[in-house]
Amino acid sequence: MLSRVANSVYWMFRYLERAQNIARFINADFNQFLDNRDHRGNLWMSLVAVTGDQEEFLRRCPSPGRDAIIHFLTLDEEYSSSIYNCVVRARENARSVREIISSEMWEAVNSLYLTVRAQARSGLPSDPFSFCRQVVDGCYLLIGLFYSTMNRGEAWHFGRLGMLLERADKTSRILDVKYFILLPDPSWVGSTYDNTQWAALLKAVSGLEMYRKVHRRISPRDVAEFLLFDCDFPRSVLHCVKEAEGSLRALAAGRALSALDCLSSLRAELEESDAADVLKSGLHDELDNLQNQLNRADDEIFSVFFAAQPRETASLAQSQSQA
Repeated sequence: MLSRVANSVYWMFRYLERAQNIARFINADFNQFLDNRDHRGNLWMSLVAVTGDQEEFLRRCPSPGRDAIIHFLTLDEEYSSSIYNCVVRARENARSVREIISSEMWEAVNSLYLTVRAQARSGLPSDPFSFCRQVVDGCYLLIGLFYSTMNRGEAWHFGRLGMLLERADKTSRILDVKYFILLPDPSWVGSTYDNTQWAALLKAVSGLEMYRKVHRRISPRDVAEFLLFDCDFPRSVLHCVKEAEGSLRALAAGRALSALDCLSSLRAELEESDAADVLKSGLHDELDNLQNQLNRADDEIFSVFFAAQPRETASLAQSQSQA
């Protein structure tokens, strides 16, 4: 497969997963904001913290508020990881590989793009959470079509690889944010406020109901175990890394690849650990190490498969001129 095609499919699904994650985070956290009026500012800023782009946001919006934060994450045309830009770039990548993806997938990504573009032109809606729900549903449709209408060939594995690495990264980031930004004081651990935040975190990864089927009550240790090490939950870090390793192994076709070594090493490390070990050694440091390993795997994948292509740093102006 041409590196151009592989790169486009990989990033198409990274961008779709990123857009969906942001939309789900906003919707999940909105429910708890209604019940925690005293900490709204801290909670809203936590959404920006999940993206890791607090500095950029505060540089452009020195007096942050609810609407400014939601606009930044959803429709900001200058912020590269806004829902708007993620969908624009996913659609552009899909357009460049129309001969590879199914026609149903192209129609669905184009429909999502038109919805987001129309919303960007009319501005932040009075009900941004309905808009986020549309984005989530549109991404779910695309992922369903991806699994239902594409052959399990190289293109499928590249798309799956990008989606899973993005998902693992965002699951780890939202867990990190909960521990180190949202809780105002250690004395709040175990309080109603604390439990509400953990429930919102699980909702943000569409995991609250599945968590309840495994655990009777919400506890930090059980949530960390579920999101990091549960082999059956499709958004846990271990599940994503194992499945990504499987796709990368299929793409390697028996070759020894440094990228495969990265994922295999990370998977083995996760399988040998548990929440008790992670909490004892320091959750933040462990999650930081995890994110660094995921970034190294992405760098190695780029070097092996996409080096002939530029990194995904195209400006919005370029994306719009091609759209």
